[in-house]
Amino acid sequence: MLARRVLDGPARLGRTRLVAVDGPSGAGKSAFTARLADALAALPDGGRPPVVHTDDLLDGWDDQLTFWTRLEDRVLAPLRSGRAGSYRRYSWLRREFLPREMPVPVAPVLLLEGVSAARAAIRPELTLSVQVTAPAGLRLRRALDRDGPQLLPELRRWHTGEEAHFAADRTATAVDLVVDGAPTLPHDRDRYYVRRRVPASGPGPGSGPVSRARP
Repeated sequence: MLARRVLDGPARLGRTRLVAVDGPSGAGKSAFTARLADALAALPDGGRPPVVHTDDLLDGWDDQLTFWTRLEDRVLAPLRSGRAGSYRRYSWLRREFLPREMPVPVAPVLLLEGVSAARAAIRPELTLSVQVTAPAGLRLRRALDRDGPQLLPELRRWHTGEEAHFAADRTATAVDLVVDGAPTLPHDRDRYYVRRRVPASGPGPGSGPVSRARP
């Protein structure tokens, strides 16, 4: 069970086990993160972990990858020193950061979800890194269903930025686990996820599912 693996793993960010769920837009990162949070909460010695979504830290579309300093200063650095962190959520409707501070307590586990969450800068402090993948066409359809067709130009630009980042950062070959965000292998979707094989060139349509496992 992945949740058990997380709790049994070493805390490398101060007293916190940091789990990064990375992957491109529309791949299924948020759904996988929510299921992992549920699995951690269900363990007798677990508890529901705080979750930070990197989209909440972005200062609009142009801050796709440059938000990291904000995350480091407000969340990661305090936790590293054993102190609670906090951040202000960005409102994509108002196009500004909201005044309310969102607390990030010192907890046994913190789930960090979003594009570039498992970037090289944080890898030494990760207890577990995950990349969620799905075919590009499906990911675009999911994003359009979620955000609306009027954002197609921004989404295309966003996807181009993602691809460049993942290639330069070598995310696919550096993460501990690659998860299929659009699996065809029959399984109980509420209890299992599907791993993908990672070839030397990284995950792709030919990598195929390897096995199913419990979050």
